[in-house]
Amino acid sequence: MQVDNGTNTFAVYEDAVEYYGMAEVTLPEISAKNEEISGAGIGGGFNAPYVGQTEPMSITLNFRRTSKEAVRLSEPRNHQLDLRGAQQLWDNTAGRFKTQAVKHVVIGFPTKTNPGKLANASPTDGSCELSVTYFATFIDGEKVLEVDVLNNIYYVNGTDYAEDVRKAIGK
Repeated sequence: MQVDNGTNTFAVYEDAVEYYGMAEVTLPEISAKNEEISGAGIGGGFNAPYVGQTEPMSITLNFRRTSKEAVRLSEPRNHQLDLRGAQQLWDNTAGRFKTQAVKHVVIGFPTKTNPGKLANASPTDGSCELSVTYFATFIDGEKVLEVDVLNNIYYVNGTDYAEDVRKAIGK
């Protein structure tokens, strides 16, 4: 039996440059666009998602200090980030901890920059928010999730649920 422990550590990269001073990252929330369905022959209503359609996604990066790398994320252009984490699991059968590699790839552009605060003997707590057009997750090198808003891709655990939608519009 394996018991989830959490993230041991993580690193954030853009253009093969690691961002030091990173405090934490809030990953994009994937929320389906949906419509309330009700009408004749239905005993009530329910929300039905539109396959592959998502509400706008965003990612927030929080920094411990002001750095050139953090300021670079404010450049009004696409940024591709690799967020690499080492997740820790307890393997009860083997009686030891295991490490699992998790990588998130994010493409987005800046929508909000907060330079933070200045105070003696404390972090600046600045942040940057990006509007996300692409988000993918890989566990131990295997792609398990891909949401590509601009190319109509909604891939989860080996199935692209938006494939039929693309075919229907000639893509």
